[in-house]
Amino acid sequence: MTRKPATAAIHNGLNEEHQFGCVVPPVYLSSTYNFPEFDCPREHDYSRRGNPGRDITGRTLAELEGGAGAVVTSSGMSALHLLFTVFLSPGDVIVAPHDCYGGTYRLLDSCQQRGHFSVRFTDMNDDAALNAALAEKPKLVLIETPGNPLLRITDIAAVSEKAHQAGALVAADNTFLSPVLQQPLALGADFVIHSCTKYLNGHSDVVAGVVIAASQEHTDTLSWWANNIGVTLGAFDSYLLLRGIRTLVPRIRLQEENARAIVACLAQQPMVKKIYYPGLETHPGYALAAKQQKGFGAMLSFEINGDIATISRFLSHLSLFTLAESLGGVETLISHAATMTHAGMPEQARKAAGISDTLLRISAGIEDSGDLTAALEHAFQSVTKG
Repeated sequence: MTRKPATAAIHNGLNEEHQFGCVVPPVYLSSTYNFPEFDCPREHDYSRRGNPGRDITGRTLAELEGGAGAVVTSSGMSALHLLFTVFLSPGDVIVAPHDCYGGTYRLLDSCQQRGHFSVRFTDMNDDAALNAALAEKPKLVLIETPGNPLLRITDIAAVSEKAHQAGALVAADNTFLSPVLQQPLALGADFVIHSCTKYLNGHSDVVAGVVIAASQEHTDTLSWWANNIGVTLGAFDSYLLLRGIRTLVPRIRLQEENARAIVACLAQQPMVKKIYYPGLETHPGYALAAKQQKGFGAMLSFEINGDIATISRFLSHLSLFTLAESLGGVETLISHAATMTHAGMPEQARKAAGISDTLLRISAGIEDSGDLTAALEHAFQSVTKG
């Protein structure tokens, strides 16, 4: 029986412990496991390679994304690095979004500088630029949709088809939406990547990542390398991540409702120059987002009329919106891309990607929407009054 996401998120691992009848799977803190007899290992022999709790978490994520298997890693960046390590060699080309997350840009650029592979940062919505990049016969194409922080939407099915025709594998970063709102493997991607720190955990108390593969062959290869280089997630963090996944579906639905309320509030503010949210019909990716997504998500960005000093004054008057990096937690966060999430991207690259110095990004939490919009209105009024 195919289970709906809300059911899969809850029921993986339940009632599987038989010694004491635990409903919830316990935390398996043992680093090593005994051999019943000589040359006869159990399913688990050492926790870097496999941990019962981490296995349940990976199984849950693979089912939610419709994949053959998953490798749960120590961070979103280690998930990306694992993928690059396994499938790219010196001389190979990877095509990546020109407006990707700043940490992803930094990792790709630094690896390129050390000769690990070559990167073509490309506007995925520019057919000519994408075709030119694919003409170089890349080994891997990385998609990030919605993009971070401008919420650009990339056609996963179309890009995957083109990439496969060029002989490339396709990996899609699904961190901004989670498998509740988008499933890239069903649209043609070979891999899905998440920073599990974000929506999947949802409580800002775990740093984790995952690579989910469409094929068992790729899953086995990734698992072997994850053990080889030691990037797998620890036992207690795996437990916390699984506990967060249990409430993923109701959390992200409420967060999306709050994001819509915030967008409506921002639309009424004279100080707001531009809003980036795929749920707006004026957003250039609205139709595509409505087609390939099951919702518009809880991430949005906006530009303020003014300068850095204006940004500083606005943030100093803003309550309830925590000024911090990351996203997807139950608390509402706000960040300044140029000095925070994308500080690792050179200024020239930020400008080419359209990331201005007056851009702010919001991750809507699950607080009362009226309190959030009242806090925004107060901050705007305070700045206007000087």
